[in-house]
Amino acid sequence: MVKTMKNGLKLSTYREMLEKKAEEVRRSMSAQKAAQVVARLDCPSDEGDLSQQHHEEWIFLNRNTIDMKLLREISDGLQRITQGTYGVCLECEEPISVKRLEAVPWARYCVSCQEQIAARIAAGEQVDDYQEAGR
Repeated sequence: MVKTMKNGLKLSTYREMLEKKAEEVRRSMSAQKAAQVVARLDCPSDEGDLSQQHHEEWIFLNRNTIDMKLLREISDGLQRITQGTYGVCLECEEPISVKRLEAVPWARYCVSCQEQIAARIAAGEQVDDYQEAGR
């Protein structure tokens, strides 16, 4: 039997979307790391080369951080499928729209709640990591 959400969506479809995205992010991270190793100069010839190398490392680390955060969000989405809470906003507990889940299958919040959280962040209000991660 195929499990469906309250709005009639097949959870297996979302599980596949999440798993596919996780694999894509993992591949991207591996490719980025390999590219960094290959591109790195053993002995920078001048300060400009050294500066460029440091800048590329900084970019790589930031990308890696973003990718790791996305992998955690995807993992949380897969866990919500297993727990039977997938597709329900963690803030207002209303169903998340199909359109939003198709665009962002790891979404934790409905559009309205996500906008409120983003506004609180923009206003400098401290929010917990769980809410911020839904951005």
